[in-house]
Amino acid sequence: LHARYVLHLLHETRKHLKQLPNINHVSTCYSEEVTVCGDLHGQLDDLFLIFYKNGLPSPSKSYVFNGDFVDRGKQSLEILILLFAFLLIYPKEVHLNRGNHEDHMVNLRYGLGAGLSTVSWVHGKKILRMFQNVF
Repeated sequence: LHARYVLHLLHETRKHLKQLPNINHVSTCYSEEVTVCGDLHGQLDDLFLIFYKNGLPSPSKSYVFNGDFVDRGKQSLEILILLFAFLLIYPKEVHLNRGNHEDHMVNLRYGLGAGLSTVSWVHGKKILRMFQNVF
């Protein structure tokens, strides 16, 4: 994905998140399922397995992601791009709660910054700053 599109996605995600309250309220009824996920830690295969078993987010399939999306695993960037895209497409069905790994100092320690530095984008530092701004 070109850096311009990643930056645009981050900008739109930030704009959307700023409009939301600090606490997510997710209501369910008898016919609706809510899948709650946590601690992906950059493991894209885990996210794919969750989607394979439970289906992709949609108007009939809600998800709550309880933070720690990034760090440790090698595919934090890909997870964030997918989660942010689903958040923008299905804003009433996808809910993202910030975890302790969505913090600048934790990112520096555990690898999000290093992962972005290996990406061959001219704007890697700008993208990292924008991720921190979104968090």
